[in-house]
Amino acid sequence: MKPLSLRVILADDHSAVRAGLQYVLTSAGTISVTGSARNSTELMDVLARSPCDVLISDYSMPGGRYGDGIALFKLVKKRYPSIKIVVLTMLENPGIVHSLLTLGISCILSKTDSLNHLMPAVHGAFANGRYLSPTITEIAGAVTSGSSGVQTLTTRELEVIRFFVSGLTVNEIAERLSRSKKTISTQKGAAMLKLGLKRDVDLLRYGIESGLADAEAAPSIARAS
Repeated sequence: MKPLSLRVILADDHSAVRAGLQYVLTSAGTISVTGSARNSTELMDVLARSPCDVLISDYSMPGGRYGDGIALFKLVKKRYPSIKIVVLTMLENPGIVHSLLTLGISCILSKTDSLNHLMPAVHGAFANGRYLSPTITEIAGAVTSGSSGVQTLTTRELEVIRFFVSGLTVNEIAERLSRSKKTISTQKGAAMLKLGLKRDVDLLRYGIESGLADAEAAPSIARAS
């Protein structure tokens, strides 16, 4: 395929974001958007019926049948190994960046950075290259230098913590990730031990400070602790 006819699918739970991305991509005249989705259920349906060279996806898309984040990207890579992935996210967290890079996703953009980085990231992903927006570059540097503690969490521990500080219960996380309640509790406890945290409210505070959760999640966790 010629590099001037890249086929892209967009996935983000906010319609305004999808519209903005599509405008930027199609304005260049070198990319066609062949589909869009607002959650993992729609995304897997779109991927099954629409041609795609590069998937641009948000990290957090709640409500879908296949989850989001690392679990979703692993599924996409398994079913569609030829599709390249660009991750666009508000979660500026070293652990998440580390997990994405480990998974082989090396084109990552922060939503706080300019959309001028979108086109280079898409073409970089298609060429099996690496492109990190400025904010993500700083975070990746922190991971490399070991200045952040969160990278000591395993990918599964990180996902459990992310869901928990976002307001899900252990039972809900177990159902979403298709694991047992005991496994989720063990992974949550192991993560808290690594982070030096003893109470759920401290875990919530850590989640907000590290970018894993929004401050709006605070009431539900605080009541549960």
